[in-house]
Amino acid sequence: MKFPALAIAFLLLLSSGCKTGRSEKSYLLFDSGKAFSYIEKQVAFGPRVPGTIAHSSCAGFLLETMAAFADTAWIDTWPHVSAKGDILKLANIRASFNPGAEERILLCAHWDTRPVADQDPDPGNRQQPIPGANDGGSGVAVLLELARVFSLNRPEKGVDMALFDGEDYGDFYADQDVLIGSRRFVEFNRNYRPLLGILLDMVGDRNAAFLYEGNSRAALPKDCQLVWDTAERLGYGKIFLRQAGPAVIDDHIPLLNAGIHCIDIVQMGLPYWHTVGDTPDKLSPASLEAVGRTLAAVVYGLNSN
Repeated sequence: MKFPALAIAFLLLLSSGCKTGRSEKSYLLFDSGKAFSYIEKQVAFGPRVPGTIAHSSCAGFLLETMAAFADTAWIDTWPHVSAKGDILKLANIRASFNPGAEERILLCAHWDTRPVADQDPDPGNRQQPIPGANDGGSGVAVLLELARVFSLNRPEKGVDMALFDGEDYGDFYADQDVLIGSRRFVEFNRNYRPLLGILLDMVGDRNAAFLYEGNSRAALPKDCQLVWDTAERLGYGKIFLRQAGPAVIDDHIPLLNAGIHCIDIVQMGLPYWHTVGDTPDKLSPASLEAVGRTLAAVVYGLNSN
């Protein structure tokens, strides 16, 4: 059958529109129920404190899950000698989609949990490890579900995922034994320059409210605007608030210091932060959906540029 030129032009436009629409709507593949189940799975292992069985068991689960979805997945293990002389076996879990692409996007979170509940209101609990449902578990859960989404509709640009270990082990005030995994990432990826990097930390609270993290906004205001604009466009403007938040010491700091673009989506001020009360009942699939679908829309939107 022969079509007139005008009809051919219309069909080409329609075809192009369908392709773009498929990419734009792919964020809807993010399943908040599946993401929440990944939190429950992590917590079921127990506190993921380096040197424990729960830590090593969870590492295997994370690697296996990433390997099921990504084009490549691997684990980077190394010994870390703590300030107290303990030798910790740490592991960054890595995965990549479209590893041959030159232009890349970095999504990251920490997967370890704090060994002491130093902010617990009960002094008797302060030497107990935290369950880490939100602080560690929620960011990882979003990335695992995003990995599934990207396996269903591979992004055109490269996407790298990094689950950092040893973020929460030591003393932030003394800058000892913290941000260990992200510092190692920087050490072995000195020439890595993604178009955009996004760190997730404590993103699952049932009353989620994400302000502009201070260091992120100061260093990368346009990247923050891109994410917050996308969230508002998807209807999540009441969660991603256009307000200045505190500057947070988190895994994005070593990356920023090394010249790697990375902003932090994080919620501070939660009453169960660094307590034994950091459990799944404080969290909501709806919050995970807001974060996960926003990130997916950002990734697919960058891929269309």
